[in-house]
Amino acid sequence: MTDTRRIRGGNLLARALHEKGVEHVFTLAGGFCNPALEGFMECQLPVINCPHEQVAGHLADGHARITRKPTVCLVGPEGFANAVPAMLEAWGERSPVIFVTGSSTLKRQGSGGFKEIDDVAVAAPLTKYSVQITDGERIGEFVDRAWKMATSGYPGPVHLSLPVDIMFSSFDEDVGREERPFYRRDLPAPRAWPDPRDLAPLMDLINNAERPMLIGGHGIWWSGNEKALEAVGRDLNIPVFNVPYHQKLLGEDCQAYMGLADIHQYPPSKFALEHCDVCIMVGGRLDNQMNFGNPPLFPQTCTLVCVNGSHEELDYNRPADHVLLSDAGAFFDQMAELPPFQPDWIKLNRTKRADWVAKTLSDLKAETASAEWGGHQIHPLELALDVNAAMGENDWLVFDGGNTHFWSEIAVNVAGWQGQQLAGVMHPGSYSLLGVGVSFALSAKNTHPDSTVVLISGDGAFLSGGLSIETAFQEKTPIVVVIDNNGGLDCISQQQERLFENGTHFATDFRDIPFHTLFEGLGGYGELVETRDEIEPALQRAIASGKPACLNVKTKGVISPIVLATTNKRDKASIE
Repeated sequence: MTDTRRIRGGNLLARALHEKGVEHVFTLAGGFCNPALEGFMECQLPVINCPHEQVAGHLADGHARITRKPTVCLVGPEGFANAVPAMLEAWGERSPVIFVTGSSTLKRQGSGGFKEIDDVAVAAPLTKYSVQITDGERIGEFVDRAWKMATSGYPGPVHLSLPVDIMFSSFDEDVGREERPFYRRDLPAPRAWPDPRDLAPLMDLINNAERPMLIGGHGIWWSGNEKALEAVGRDLNIPVFNVPYHQKLLGEDCQAYMGLADIHQYPPSKFALEHCDVCIMVGGRLDNQMNFGNPPLFPQTCTLVCVNGSHEELDYNRPADHVLLSDAGAFFDQMAELPPFQPDWIKLNRTKRADWVAKTLSDLKAETASAEWGGHQIHPLELALDVNAAMGENDWLVFDGGNTHFWSEIAVNVAGWQGQQLAGVMHPGSYSLLGVGVSFALSAKNTHPDSTVVLISGDGAFLSGGLSIETAFQEKTPIVVVIDNNGGLDCISQQQERLFENGTHFATDFRDIPFHTLFEGLGGYGELVETRDEIEPALQRAIASGKPACLNVKTKGVISPIVLATTNKRDKASIE
């Protein structure tokens, strides 16, 4: 009889995550985490070492958003503090990242141990589940619990804290296997099925509508039902909108897709909301982005229906006229059985979109040709449109920043109406956290190595997270970073100029930063762009370089429609 092999607690942790099917681990390697790193090495799981723990968290988040599978961010105690912003961003998008902290010793907890921090308490409001593992024999159990919490219902990040004395202690490699579940591989998450007594009257309400519209949210993406959403919109002649600050559910070229449900940034949605009689929001929340379900976004003339696949979502939707607990796919299956609506309504919405595109381009041309424009400075919308024009249907576009984000959203919609197709679009989530762009671009390139990935980043956003570009060089990952360089935190400057009594801005300017030479110094490609006709040729050269590349584009700060709409009164200081 042979003795059971004994392995460290960190190795047990790595094995449990490997058994679940984890494919991506991100870290800044530290001594507290070495046993887990040894375990990942033995399991032959690739680990990407990052220059900062926040970068590791954003990379884990980006990979989770694209693959819709849990990823791991492994950090030490002080590294956990650095990773908190990434935890916040993942929480806003309900991204199933498993944050693991190698924490201070359990034996001396509360006595001022080395790098001691109450990581469980800090993570609790930013995760679905935050716990310290106090018994090494239960490591597999807690990984199983965390995984199921991260992937079931409304998914989201979770946090496991493994004290360093348990991390380094030895245990039988099959410890805990005498209890159920005996097999701990990943299983499909349970789905909520609609109660027929609730579903039938809701189907009658929708069937009797004359001008219905759909708004798709997070729940559709994480349950993998965007194709069902597209089919319902197309086959039933229902205009479809996307909640802001979220993974794009449908391509901009989709016949039923109309744009963001944002009356400031995308005026056609205002028309749709004012004239629809039934608005069906699936997998979304009536939070600040949806004006908490109130006018003027949702007028009283509109019957508001919220369909959500978990109670966590429904808890946000108290103001709705009707709520239904249902998996998005099950709900769309029922909708698919309804007869199509008259096409006049969706045609009218398409006309409004066409009119908006034409007006946007006309206004852009008039603005840049005016005497007030002052020369050949590049408009941020021109920059975003030209970047779109240089990309193909297999390419990924990422944007990051304040006004840069908003203008890029508009450009994607305009280009989509004109026939542009992209493989994917990524951007910050509901917390608008600057500095995620490079990490998300790396995630897109890592998961789609044959695609060209371009990031349009504000200069302030790049300064917030630009250190992450070192990972692109380390991993030999060629992404192109196009910096919308207007010399400051322009979104904030413009709010200040409308808020401050003297009409000026303060503490928001940058020096003239040569971002392109930074890339050259690191071994990549860099180019300064100062006129519009240089944008597309420079972008092609950057792509052809096969290196991490930067176009430092000198632009003029121009207030975006959403910032203008929400700061037109001096007492209105924030986007909300």
